[in-house]
Amino acid sequence: MGERRRSGVRAGPLPAAVYALIAVLFLNGATGTLFFAHARPDPLAKVDAIVVLGGEHDGREAYGLKLAQQGYAPTVLMSDPYGPRDPVMKRFCRRQADIEVICRPPVPSTTRGEALMTRVLAEQRGWRSVIVISWRYHLPRARRIFDVCFASPNRTVIMRDVPRTYRFSVAQWQYTFLYQYGGFVKAEIQGSCDSAT
Repeated sequence: MGERRRSGVRAGPLPAAVYALIAVLFLNGATGTLFFAHARPDPLAKVDAIVVLGGEHDGREAYGLKLAQQGYAPTVLMSDPYGPRDPVMKRFCRRQADIEVICRPPVPSTTRGEALMTRVLAEQRGWRSVIVISWRYHLPRARRIFDVCFASPNRTVIMRDVPRTYRFSVAQWQYTFLYQYGGFVKAEIQGSCDSAT
């Protein structure tokens, strides 16, 4: 007698991996939406300087200058990791009437490097408070890094997002949230910024 063939679907390693991937993507999307997409900016207040973090040219440079023109700070520090040929930075790094604009590349070219650059300038210039501008999905991670590398009992940070809407595909949102979570892990592994100075 021959062997009887089993009927029914057998759950092998591939379906289990697919289910695990779906679960990870669902959790990433759900928690990323809560944690990053609904990140709350701090209330605006007058500060010593406005710090515009590098990244996408998504209106952040214009927003930083607008806040300075509205009287929130006399100085705007723009992170400029783009190189000397970047047309956007050429335009925004020009001398502005009644506003000091400082454009510098951070070292390293990361949010941590931007926080360290801000700390050095704060020590040189006596800044006690800054507004930090980035896009909304970066605010929680940028806040954590600036808390570790810049903030102190004598220095405060106000986090503000660029006032705009981002229309991304599901895949782009998944990537954005995973990237931000990865950045958090990296920041925790790097730890204190005191050894970097």
